[in-house]
Amino acid sequence: MQIAIISFTERGAALSKRIKRKMECLPSRQITLYTKCSSLGEEETGLIFVEESLREWTGGQFCRREALIFIGACGISVRAIAPFLQDKLKDPAVLVVDEGGTYVIPILSGHYGGGNELAEQTAEILGASAVLTTATDVNGLFAVDVFARKNGLVIGEKAGIAKVSAKILREKRITLWVEGEILGTVPPEVTLLAAETSLPKEEENPVADVAVSLETQGGALLWLCPKAVILGMGCRSGKSFEEIEAFVLEKLKELHLSIKGVKALATIDCKQEEPGFVRFAETYGISFLTYSKEYLETMEGEFASSSFVKMKVGVDNVCERAAMAALDGREGALALKKTAKDGMTLAIAIEKWSVTFDET
Repeated sequence: MQIAIISFTERGAALSKRIKRKMECLPSRQITLYTKCSSLGEEETGLIFVEESLREWTGGQFCRREALIFIGACGISVRAIAPFLQDKLKDPAVLVVDEGGTYVIPILSGHYGGGNELAEQTAEILGASAVLTTATDVNGLFAVDVFARKNGLVIGEKAGIAKVSAKILREKRITLWVEGEILGTVPPEVTLLAAETSLPKEEENPVADVAVSLETQGGALLWLCPKAVILGMGCRSGKSFEEIEAFVLEKLKELHLSIKGVKALATIDCKQEEPGFVRFAETYGISFLTYSKEYLETMEGEFASSSFVKMKVGVDNVCERAAMAALDGREGALALKKTAKDGMTLAIAIEKWSVTFDET
């Protein structure tokens, strides 16, 4: 998690250093410290002095960081972030810590952005109180958007979050249908549906409240999609984004898979600057992975072999081998073998996935 902390006074700067020192001991935490306190300036080790306005600084950080921590008043932070708010599934987590280090208040993206969890970690570091105001947390209940974030699940339609949470807050159990393996302790608010239960695509009264599946589930209040699909591709130089997109979407549809479940596009390294591939990865927010011909040749399995491809790029198959390379040792298999169309080749691998509930 990329975190930016900004302070406004010497006392606040000292507190930010304390948070950074302790928090960077936790996994996946990268913290940059900023200050608007002119008495500190650039000579203060570990702090970046912010000369631009707070609004300009916030706008720049909003699209680059996963969390912002303001050390100061709530009012200052609210005014700073207000022009940049977009969506509860896109906005970074925003926390406010008072100068005394007494309270830590998550004011944005508490659930899906991880703000509440970050607030509790920060409070523990400071010996402070985390002030959580989200209803499920206040009542100690299962939060479906937190469950989605911790399991790397894409939320199909955010309106479903409120519907599911409202049912839980009315002290009703929710039903959960999961296509994959389930690990951990299931909370008392959740009733699991048998894996063999077939969910309809569209139904006025859904069979499941929440469905976790690679395939769109219209028969649920809320559909959560695991990121488990890998596209292995090769192409003739100059294939357009539109051609690549149409080909991929066509094959995903045939397999009843959603584009929301795609986590990466993989190919050979000589295609690392192929404009169509680069734009496709950027458009859909997925990783773009490239591998050398030598590495692709080390992939084990039965792959379609082409002497023409071998002559052109030095390996007999790009798409299947690249898809398997992107699994990076994780369990998975090809769901679509090499298929070709208009100078493009595509193979699709699916990584084995599961969902985990917090142990209680």
